[in-house]
Amino acid sequence: MTTITGTISLPRPTRKPAPALSGRIPRVSRLMALAIRLNGLLKDGVVGTQAELAELGGVTRARLTQLLNLTHLAPDLQEQILHLPPVVSGRDPVSEPDIRPIAALISWDEQRRAWDASIATRT
Repeated sequence: MTTITGTISLPRPTRKPAPALSGRIPRVSRLMALAIRLNGLLKDGVVGTQAELAELGGVTRARLTQLLNLTHLAPDLQEQILHLPPVVSGRDPVSEPDIRPIAALISWDEQRRAWDASIATRT
């Protein structure tokens, strides 16, 4: 049996810093992500009711309902909202109140048509 002793020097992997975004993430994108997260907490049973979740979050039940209604959007529209380009200056081109009437539509096809007619041109 042969024993080898010594030290081995392995190079440490280097991490490249993430590129800095120019601008800020649109508020509606952050709200969409929050709505998905909150909906998951409810579905997984982490929080029992919407009323309990609203109390924990420090918002009214009405406001929580408005946020959770964003999850009624067609999945591709949710994806588009999550991937809106950063806002470099000025106001966000799309706001959550702009999207509420679209989320209220039951048909995903109707939602897509409404999105194309009113929101898609702003992004």
